[in-house]
Formats: sequence, C-alpha cells, structure tokens
Amino acid sequence: MAWKPNSIVASLALLFSVAVAAVIAVAGVVGYPYVAKVYDGIRVKLPDYPTAQKTRWLDQNWTEQRAWVHHADQGTATFHIPYEWFMALERPELSLTSVGLLSDPAYLDRFGFIPDPADSKLGLPVGMARGKAMVDATAQPWKNPRAPYNDMTRIGLTCAACHTGRFTYQGTEFLVDGGPALTDLGKFRTALGLSLAFTRFVPFRFDRFAEKVIGPDPSEVEKGQLLAQLDKILAQGKGLSDLDTMVAPQSVVEGFGRLDALNRIGNEVFAVDLKIPANYAATSAPVHFPRIWDASWFDWVQYNASIEQPMVRNVGEAMGVSAMINLTSARGGLFNSGVEIMNLDRIEKSLAGKQPNESTGFTGLKSPQWPSELPPIDKKLAEQGAALYKDHCQACHLPPVSSAEFWTSDRWSLPDNRKDARYPGERYLRLNVVPITRIGTDPAQAQDMINRKVIVPRELDIASDSFGLALGEVTAKTIKHWYDSQTPPIGPEQREELNGYRENGIQAPLAYKARPLNGIWATPPYLHNGSVPNLYALLSPVGERPAKFYLGNREYDPVNVGYRIDRLDGGFELDTSIRGNTNTGHEFNTGKDGVIGRLLTPQERRALVEFLKTM
Repeated sequence: MAWKPNSIVASLALLFSVAVAAVIAVAGVVGYPYVAKVYDGIRVKLPDYPTAQKTRWLDQNWTEQRAWVHHADQGTATFHIPYEWFMALERPELSLTSVGLLSDPAYLDRFGFIPDPADSKLGLPVGMARGKAMVDATAQPWKNPRAPYNDMTRIGLTCAACHTGRFTYQGTEFLVDGGPALTDLGKFRTALGLSLAFTRFVPFRFDRFAEKVIGPDPSEVEKGQLLAQLDKILAQGKGLSDLDTMVAPQSVVEGFGRLDALNRIGNEVFAVDLKIPANYAATSAPVHFPRIWDASWFDWVQYNASIEQPMVRNVGEAMGVSAMINLTSARGGLFNSGVEIMNLDRIEKSLAGKQPNESTGFTGLKSPQWPSELPPIDKKLAEQGAALYKDHCQACHLPPVSSAEFWTSDRWSLPDNRKDARYPGERYLRLNVVPITRIGTDPAQAQDMINRKVIVPRELDIASDSFGLALGEVTAKTIKHWYDSQTPPIGPEQREELNGYRENGIQAPLAYKARPLNGIWATPPYLHNGSVPNLYALLSPVGERPAKFYLGNREYDPVNVGYRIDRLDGGFELDTSIRGNTNTGHEFNTGKDGVIGRLLTPQERRALVEFLKTM
C-alpha cells in the first residue's frame, strides 16, 4: 500500500487512544469535579440541535435592561478558573491537534447556554460575566506568569444563566427573559473538568493553552508557573470530586433545566468556603429553574417559601455560584466577600419596577404573551377554561393578574410583622403556602432543607446549626460587613432600601408556595421538580402522566403546552420513580392523597390548557 500522510496520523491516533486510558486514570487522581466520571467515548454526550431560522426575544418590557443584566458581574467565580483560561481551553475531545474552543458559542449552546451575538467583545453567552481580578482563598489575585504580571479576571454565572428560557417552534427560536433555563450544568461541569485535565495530560495541548494565556513564545519558566497554577486547580478539583463521590449514593442527577440550588449553595458556603467536608450534602432535591417575573413582590420566595428578604436571597445566590467569601481567617476580615452588592441591587430593582397596583400592573420584567407565530388560541374553548380556572385553580393560584380582582385582593398587604408602610403604597403579595400533606408533590426539597444540619465554627457566632437559619445568618453578616466597610458606611435608610424594606426572614415549612400563573405556558416542565412535561399531563391523573421522559428537547408542543418529550440523544431521561423526581400530587382525581380537585374530563383539561395560554 502506498504511504499516505493521513495513515500516519491514523496510526498515531490509534496509539494515542491506547494511552488515553492511562491519561484518564491519572486525571481521576488529580481531577477537577466530575473528571473521574466514566462515560462512553471519553467525551460529554450532547444533543445536536437544528439551527434556528429566526430568533426573537418575547416582548416583556425588558429591551433596555437586557444587555446589561445578561452579563452583570455579581462577584462570582463559578468555574474556579480565570476568564483568560476559560477562553483558551479546548473542548474535551481527544486529538493530537486543536479541536476547537470550549468557549465557542455554538458548543456552549449544546449545553443550553444561549449565544449572545450582541456580546462580541467578551464572547460569552447569556448569563456569564467577566468580573474584576480573580483572587484565591487568601484574597491574592491570580497573575499572568509574564511581566508585567497582569491580574487575571474572574468569570462566573449570573442570575440570567438559570433564568432565561428558550423554546423553538417550526424553525423559530423564542427567548424568554426571566424564564426557566434549559441548561445542563452537570454536563458542563464534566466538560470543563475534562478540558482542564486534557490540557494537563494530552500531548501538545498545554503548549497551545500557554500560548493563548501567556502570549507568543512563552518561556519554560513562564510555562512552569502556569503549569503549577493548573496543578493547583486540578488538586482542588480532586477534593471536590471526592466529596461528590462520597454523597453520590444519595444524590439525584439534575439534567437539563434542573438544579438542586439550595443544597449546592449550602455546599459552597459550609463545605468549600468553611473548609469543613462533613458539611457537604447530597444534591437530593433538584428543582426546575423558577420563573422570576413578579417575584420581587412576593412575601416569600423559593419553592418552599423559605426566604423573605431580596438582598439575602440574591447574595445567597451569588455565594452559591462561588462569589469569594472569607469565613476562615480573622486577619482577612471575617465575612469579607467579593459579592457585587450594588449590581445585585440594580438587577433586583430592574426586575421589580415600581410598586405595582391596579392602574399600572407590574412595571418591571413582565410575563410573556402567547406569540403570534404559535397556533392561535381557541377563544371559545378558552372561555370555557376560564370558568374551570375560577372553580379549580383560583383559590390557590389567585385570580388572573389581568383582573381587577387580583389587585384588590386583601392578599396585597404589609409583611405579617409590620403595621406601618416604609414608603407610600408599600405592599406585597401574600401567596398561599400549601402543606405537602395536601398538595402531595415530591417532598425532597422542603423535607431535606428541614433535615440538614451544618457544623459552624464558634468564632462565626452563628446561633443555629439548622442549614436554612445558619445560611440566613451567614448571608446577613456578609451583607452587613459590606455595608459597614464602605466609605462612609451605608446609612440606616439606604440599608432599608437595599434590603428591599424587608427583614431577614428564614423559614422551612413542609410546604410549597402557589404563585400566580401568568406566563405559565412559557415555563415547562411543571411542578417544582420539573417532573411533569406539559400542562395537559399536569391536569391529568398521576397514572396518565409519563413515568419517564426526556429533558433537553427545545421544540415546543403548543397543544399539550410543554416541550416535546421523545427520545433525545445526549438528553436526560427523567425517571419519576426516584425520590426527588416523583410526579405525584397536584392531582385532579378521586381519592385523598395529593388530590386537589375532582377528575377533569379530557375536554375540560383541553379547555383549561387553552385558558392558561391566555395568561
């Protein structure tokens, strides 16, 4: 056979593939989180999506705020590496030559991150932000190994990463500000970890990485310093990977569109920041990313109605996605953090708008309306559904927000512990919080928050070992430290305003809140854990709901109102037989447990679905 250049490449590739097993074994010893996971083909399996012919944002009173909010720095360093590294890493694919960048928008899109053509300067998708200097646990900045040794900058997720929705219909992609994201952060953590490990161990890849990070023709000394930084990151990742392995038997795979947010926040704060591995808990209660329009005006937030104050909620979220916080060194200032408080306040105020009332409605981020590109709503059927909504849904979810009845309800009030308004017209929407004994939905998110205990050093002066209360105290002390450390310190009146005029209320009821349903049609899947794929299934008896279905499909089903649920290569199959994933409760049927109303006929379900499209 005549010699061909590509035959040599093929032989080298074969030899290289034999060596890969040893490479991965080494990576498992010093790996980043999830590196040691074994998966077919030694690469992350991702869906292939057709290219949309057209993309448009739904009209939600958000045009002016969108560009800033999508990349607003919250002080997070979610990936534990600098922005400069993130943009230089190659994809986790085995090759002797370059395989393309991890940060390629088309590649990140397959994890669910929405490309942002408007952000050509940073090159980041919606929900990622480049921040200030990235610092280590001792508050020392990461430096480029080449003189003048410039600070490297942090990169992290923002609230838009988890709260920007998307769906496609017949070639058109619709984007929903404040809607539930369809990302798979677990797959992305795996990909990032493998990219780092391959950079360290795959021949030639580190040299390409060094050229991008340090600059042209890096010296051996410069590369040695960069390699030491990489080894440090991989060693830290090995510790996190070990913790994940420790709790794996109790953990539930999250998949596309879901995250065990509260437990992950707790792990970051009480295990990673505090350096107490015993505080690391299983991710046992994944929840569907919630929609956030109108939430600024709810009396309590989180699915289990556990947090009252907006600032505590938002700082806790930033801490959970790795904003730097010092909980271990008095010399560095306990509770000193990198959280960008003023950016969080600006985001919150943008989402909230002005105090809503009957004449103005909600003036911040609005819920979307059924777009004209979808099949038109059957008005006659929707009218029948309106009567059914009033009889079967309104008692918990309140009247439609478009009705006068919604705005004149006595559920608009001051917090329970206050009698005096702090500004003219101040009031919040008191939501129904329904006990699990009545609603019957999966108890994991509420129950596990109640059960979780944490170890906290005495010097932090935290009164409770209950996870929720302890997290509330740590967050409040972090906020107070920032207020006190400003020049001059933040005054009492401004603190009230920044705190959203609400106290640091923390509770853990064995219950879930029922919120208004405006925009519900744009937020599949359903129930707090995303265990029901569409509205028609939600209105059906549990026995008629899919026991297993795929998450990750983007094509919209306008009849049943949800995503398509057929098999998706690279998607996530949700098994509702697993605790944390169960699809019981909120049932219209005969019986008692989890039954909230009578059995609806198929025609009644269709009518109610049609009405919900109008909200």
